[in-house]
Amino acid sequence: MGGGVTAEVNDLKALLATADVARRAGRLAEAERLYGEAVALSPEEPEPRHHLAGVLRMQGRLAEAEAEYRRVLALAPGAAASARVLAVTLLAQGRYEEGFQLLEARHVLDGMRKPALPFAEWRGEEVAGKRLLIWPEQGFGDQIQYARFAGVLKARGADVTLLCYPELVRLFEGALGVRALAASGAVEFPDPDFWVMQGSLAARLGCRTPEELPNAPYLRAVSPWPSLGEGFKMGIKPYGNPGHSNDRNRSLGAAEAERLKGLPARVIDLDPAATGAKDFADTAAILDQLDLVICVDTSVAHLAGAMGKPCWVLLPAVDTDWRWLLERSDSPWYPSIRLFRQQAGEDWRAVLDRVEAAFAAYVRSRQQGTSEPGQGLAS
Repeated sequence: MGGGVTAEVNDLKALLATADVARRAGRLAEAERLYGEAVALSPEEPEPRHHLAGVLRMQGRLAEAEAEYRRVLALAPGAAASARVLAVTLLAQGRYEEGFQLLEARHVLDGMRKPALPFAEWRGEEVAGKRLLIWPEQGFGDQIQYARFAGVLKARGADVTLLCYPELVRLFEGALGVRALAASGAVEFPDPDFWVMQGSLAARLGCRTPEELPNAPYLRAVSPWPSLGEGFKMGIKPYGNPGHSNDRNRSLGAAEAERLKGLPARVIDLDPAATGAKDFADTAAILDQLDLVICVDTSVAHLAGAMGKPCWVLLPAVDTDWRWLLERSDSPWYPSIRLFRQQAGEDWRAVLDRVEAAFAAYVRSRQQGTSEPGQGLAS
């Protein structure tokens, strides 16, 4: 009897290990099959279901992923990792009320815990005349995305201190008119009446649906930059941070990047190594002079959207970020953004075929004066 149990445990571990290898290599159909076998072998174990849900989510099969995550939580109600990814799955479907509530589970996980601050955490109380500290989370794009709420709170009468990466300090302080401090090393700030995690602001400000998001442009150029000259100017960012967990899928290859550079425009590579930008205030000053930005899902997309700059974002079919929702070619977070989605099984060449056709239509519409930038051009 005991030998049988040991054999079953070993079989489960071997299945999960093999499935993990397939998932990391991008062989998602194989990983799905193996995780499914692990679920069949041990249907009461939460771990196989959690991983099966993950590969379903990565493939955009969100209803199936949601069902599996809910089964995990029925088996293990305290499974914070599953609650967090269920939250992301719901947010990708625009189900913000439950999604943001579940996202609070992230604070149980290593690397996402709340700081131990001796002040009251803000839960949505009146902020007029109060000092409010916003604590940063995640990457540059996330901090740019959520910075809109600092302006909302300032407009409600709060004295806002926004902690952020050093590269964002000049931009946020100049454009938002709040106290922006670099979250690096020991940081001194005025004792607040309340503090709040940046990723909790949408929920605590009552954004229950995508339609309730404040989405007017909220960032602008705050520093000078040498003139880029006359004529149509287009910025491109074909690559993201190679350390990003989904960079294999979201960044273009060298050949596809060359296709973007070959569009009939004055093309400016927005990588700081090419522009000489020292921080995001410099990059914002460059974007301010452009007519259009085309990029992959990286911080430049968030910056362009936050400035109201026409921006086309190329999205991967695998593990599409939750904030871009499903199937839409527009973004409720950034009205100036248009989305070009890679379909399941497509490579980037098919997406760039659509981009080139849209660009030709865009140029014609500008010449004829028949449409606003970006309208009706994404797919």
